[in-house]
Amino acid sequence: MAQSTNASSAGRRAFDAHHPPSSELLDKCVHCGFCLPTCPTYALWNEEMDSPRGRIYLMKLALEAQVPLDRTLADHMDNCLGCMACMTACPSGVQYDKLIEATRAQIERNYDRGFAEKLLRRLMFMVLPRPDRLRLLLGPMRLYQRSGLQSIVRSSAKLLPRSVTAFEGLIPTVPESAPIPEHLTATGETRRRVGLLVGCVQQVFFPDVNLATARVLAAEGCEVIVPPSQGCCGALMLHAGEEEQALSFARRTIDDFEAFPVETVVINAAGCGSCVKEYGYLLRDDPKYAKRAEAFSAKCRDISEILVELEPRATRHPLPVKVAYHDACHLQHAQAIRSQPRVALGQIPGLRVLEPAEAAICCGSAGIYNLVKAGAARELGDRKVSNLLATEPDVIAAGNPGCVLQLRSSLRQAGKSIPVVHTVELIDASIRGVSADSLRNLRHGERSLR
Repeated sequence: MAQSTNASSAGRRAFDAHHPPSSELLDKCVHCGFCLPTCPTYALWNEEMDSPRGRIYLMKLALEAQVPLDRTLADHMDNCLGCMACMTACPSGVQYDKLIEATRAQIERNYDRGFAEKLLRRLMFMVLPRPDRLRLLLGPMRLYQRSGLQSIVRSSAKLLPRSVTAFEGLIPTVPESAPIPEHLTATGETRRRVGLLVGCVQQVFFPDVNLATARVLAAEGCEVIVPPSQGCCGALMLHAGEEEQALSFARRTIDDFEAFPVETVVINAAGCGSCVKEYGYLLRDDPKYAKRAEAFSAKCRDISEILVELEPRATRHPLPVKVAYHDACHLQHAQAIRSQPRVALGQIPGLRVLEPAEAAICCGSAGIYNLVKAGAARELGDRKVSNLLATEPDVIAAGNPGCVLQLRSSLRQAGKSIPVVHTVELIDASIRGVSADSLRNLRHGERSLR
């Protein structure tokens, strides 16, 4: 790998030689502007350099040493949510995901963010991707929430910095313990042997989602294996430019699942799914892992994909509720998964799927975005919630834990108590015969459907 160097002025290389954004991929952009209406930052600010087209132009200038890798360039790249809505809209097939990830990796290697910003990022990546460290926070969080201190802080929100209130608003209610077995036998004849990726944030703060996923898979005739040593898949780091950490987590994930041969690896977090499906590309330079990574990625499926592939076996009991479905960006854009969650929900008798306006626009979660770009994230969250509320739902469903936290926070700010749940929790509730009233009475969706 090339040594990191800082470019302080035009004429010097802004990027090092290790996988800079590809000039071939950059040249595929014809600057038509079809991406502009779906770009969340362009929708907020109407600024060309905060659109995919503008960022691609900046990447090209930096690659050609016409502009330096300075605060201006870094800010425009940091402003991008990485939602990949531009890829859905693009008629030329520009692979913006590969371009922004390569550019962000260059920024993290070659740009000095300053002490405070580097410290914040380091702390986040020391904790968020590591379930063992996240679990250490559960006790203090429980005390904070049950002591009444959280209510005091939230009632004083106007007196606190926006960054503090944004972070506090995203803190989930500490879940009740929901241990997931390492092995679940299939109900009836076994149709498929699957491994379940339980994630990092998901396994600590949303254990009920993983448990619901395992129950639904077992009910549909899948033998479910949950590798006990698994952790973060690397998605948080990959999407933030922390390439080496991301690759390290990817290798470990492959190792963990290879110890338990399965036909399919099931993912229930959109951001994780978009990452693991790209392991073959990410590890293309690694002679030890390249072929193994391709084989692993080929096995990966979102839970909604599996449920549509398998003819329903388990009885769905009626669940007469109106559900506003929120398309997580890394499902609809990065993985092109749109119809499958709707088909899976449509198999529930009495359930009505509602379609909000501006479904292609991000909710503002985007990995660590709502922590490092709190203002923009808040605007996008409010915009998304306004569109969801306009459908007059009983429940809101999403396929990504970050989206769930973001939507709950924005709903709380709006003074609304509509529950937000993972899509698979609704399917699990229907199979288990949970009543519609139990679902509607959830406070912000933060108590489990047991």
